[in-house]
Amino acid sequence: METSERIALYAIVFNLSLVLFKYFLAIYSGSLALKAEVIHSLTDVITSLTILVGIKLSKRKSPSFPYGLYKVENLVSLGVSLLIVAAGVEIVKVAFGKAVYPHIPRLPLTVGGVGLGMLGAFFFSGYEYHKGRELNSPSLISDAQHLRSDVLSALAIMAGLIGEYLGFRLDRVVASLVAIFIVKAGIGIFIDSIKVLLDASVDFSTLDRVKTIVLSFPAVEEVKAIWGRSSGRYKFIELVITLKIRDLQKAHFISQQIEKKIKEEISHVDHVLIHYEPKTKEFVVYAVPLNQDRNTISDHFGDAPYFYFCKLKPSEGKIYAERIELNPYASISKGKGIRVSKWLLTEGVDVVLSKMDLSGRGPFFVLSEAGVTIEVVPFKTLTEAKEAIINLREPSR
Repeated sequence: METSERIALYAIVFNLSLVLFKYFLAIYSGSLALKAEVIHSLTDVITSLTILVGIKLSKRKSPSFPYGLYKVENLVSLGVSLLIVAAGVEIVKVAFGKAVYPHIPRLPLTVGGVGLGMLGAFFFSGYEYHKGRELNSPSLISDAQHLRSDVLSALAIMAGLIGEYLGFRLDRVVASLVAIFIVKAGIGIFIDSIKVLLDASVDFSTLDRVKTIVLSFPAVEEVKAIWGRSSGRYKFIELVITLKIRDLQKAHFISQQIEKKIKEEISHVDHVLIHYEPKTKEFVVYAVPLNQDRNTISDHFGDAPYFYFCKLKPSEGKIYAERIELNPYASISKGKGIRVSKWLLTEGVDVVLSKMDLSGRGPFFVLSEAGVTIEVVPFKTLTEAKEAIINLREPSR
């Protein structure tokens, strides 16, 4: 039995115990209000039973319901919200009814018993609400708020008993205020349930967190669209992103990593659907490591004294801009390859032509994760590399 089911079972046991306690207290005191409260508490038992059934059903999946029956919890929550509103109306009816509080000879013990039951309901409803928030269970949260209405109902009964003893009808004033709070809580749960059932978007802060997580991946160029909806205690996220890479296998791997990280950092995410598309660029930027003579291609990567950059328009096979830059990290002793890789990323490089095979090395992981293509070439001179760049038109991915 999972935690949510166990909490629902606790609620059933607690409500049954409360019904028995109120029943004996009503017999002992002779209070008509307490007898009416026993009947009211019986509906709490039925509500808790319904919630337990709803939680069990919500976990099931079938071909007819491929996305699960998670919204059963929201349906149950919707029903509970109506019961909460009805409870508020009932409190007013009891308070404004006739002969509700006859003379009670055992008033101190009766008030003490009502107060004891009220404290029990208060603490258990707090516990259930805390667990409902922790598990993101709408049915447990609504049940806790329903039980909290019993606390307020007991407060109205106590006010009526004490007021009757003192010769005042305080119950009507207290009951009216209590009913307002109860009905307000019921309407709030009703609106929240309807929103989920109508697939309203999840809150903005959650969507913003998802976007931040996605953009933390170097291979992601842009988050073009993001949607999210709730279903019971779970969230469903859908994304349209632009990747800097074209290789489908790499793109699929990155999307799996994105999904994994979203589920790790945001609780109760059941499903993440990612639509990815390659980044379309008018220009492709190439980088080639050069020796000191600035003409021959270096056998090294991080140690290369210079780097040649050019901007090619693939559709025309024409180089629009080119330059040679001094390698700012060639003289450092450690980590030069990774630092050079990060520098190339800031220069907007799409393709690196290298005589050195970088597979399995730090620079390879930095560049490939950002969607940069690394091509091992046999060329000796920059002239040969430029001719290949012009003829290649489009880098292999």
